[in-house]
Amino acid sequence: MHRKLSDNAKDILSKRSIRPERVLALGFFCLIVIGTVLLSLPISSVTRQSIGLHKAVFTATSSVCVTGLIVLDTGTAFTFFGRMVILILIQIGGLGLMIFATLVMIALGRRISLRNRVLIRESMNTTGLSGLIRLIKWFSVMAFFFELTGAIILSFRFIPLYGLVKGIENSVFHSVSAFCNAGFDLFGGFRSITQFSSDPLVVLTMATLTILGGLGFFVLLEIYQNRMHFSKFSLHSKLVLIITATLLLLGLILTVSFEWDNPDTLGGMTFLDKLMNGFFQSVTMRTAGFSTINQATLTDSSKLIGILFMFIGASPASTGGGVKTTTIGVLILMVFSIVRAHDSVVIFGKQIPINVFKRALTVVLISVFIVIVCACALSLAERDSELTMIDLLFESTSAFGTVGLSSANTPSLSQFSQMFLIPVMFFGRVGPLTLAFALANRLEHNAKNRLHYPDEKPMIG
Repeated sequence: MHRKLSDNAKDILSKRSIRPERVLALGFFCLIVIGTVLLSLPISSVTRQSIGLHKAVFTATSSVCVTGLIVLDTGTAFTFFGRMVILILIQIGGLGLMIFATLVMIALGRRISLRNRVLIRESMNTTGLSGLIRLIKWFSVMAFFFELTGAIILSFRFIPLYGLVKGIENSVFHSVSAFCNAGFDLFGGFRSITQFSSDPLVVLTMATLTILGGLGFFVLLEIYQNRMHFSKFSLHSKLVLIITATLLLLGLILTVSFEWDNPDTLGGMTFLDKLMNGFFQSVTMRTAGFSTINQATLTDSSKLIGILFMFIGASPASTGGGVKTTTIGVLILMVFSIVRAHDSVVIFGKQIPINVFKRALTVVLISVFIVIVCACALSLAERDSELTMIDLLFESTSAFGTVGLSSANTPSLSQFSQMFLIPVMFFGRVGPLTLAFALANRLEHNAKNRLHYPDEKPMIG
């Protein structure tokens, strides 16, 4: 019943206005434009001169898309006003444009229309229209609770180091940046949090915030409601938790194995610090963007693993990017099903519909195409530099996965390369499938879709 109602609402919306996917894409674009204007103002720069259009666009896009790639050192290039603009853009981009807009309308006492409810449903990647406002309130309270808790914990380290005012600013900024998987920092020198690589309070707090933000709001809600009773979780939450735990453990093992004796990364650390930083690298590769070790000095094996992890990213309805954990998960399940000659994919007593696999495959193929095109474009623009193809692929995947890690030193890239990364970050945040739907002229009720043609099987493999 709810599904039928929501489909009818979407049909009504599509007849009266532009499609929800286009509204979401346009909303992110408008937010980037506003951020660009504010960051280009002299009041945003410590030099009291405009930072220039292309740097303002890049920074605004990276903030809204919670990527973390930077062309200017956030902590030293921007004034308090500029840093607050970046923080607000991160918060809106992390929570989601429609969620934040709904909170504003609720605060102003505005009624949430049917059109807005459909847009909210699309932005949250969910079905049904009932209970959306209640869910948004819960998600917002939960997000602010985690961010506030993280800020309080970080303040025990940052206030003694930087004083009361600057310590509070650093605590709040980095807690929000971590939970939103943004990767922006205020420590200066393009160092990220490398100076805290031996500090468990900072490293583990930011890792925890990153994981929580990357799980997705619906998973966190089910964990809260079911008190960690795994058997009561939905199939979505089960897949997210299993895949996330597997990736975290696998990332830790591979990073420690590849970097154990590397003097530029983990080689000079104690045993416990190696494990802690290996774990953090496993966390941050999945869209966080912070780094406790220099990404440029990683072995090629670690960079390759990083590219894979950045491409996968976080989970649906989360603050992170990538093609998402469940997308990869259902494709792996499909492969196993085909290998075992099963007609359907059944897991935890539930059968996954074929349309889910079609959607997952489409997302992956579009994403691979975007990353490869970006890497090729960067290789042409940086052909006179000493950067290797794996570094450029690392940069491209980081931009698309809204991660923010860089082994190519983003500020040193040519202006063409930096500008080319901007639409890639936008594609990665809006979502390849959503963007494809937004740009395509989909005629769902076209007569051609109702025609059936004779079957013929091409040879595969």
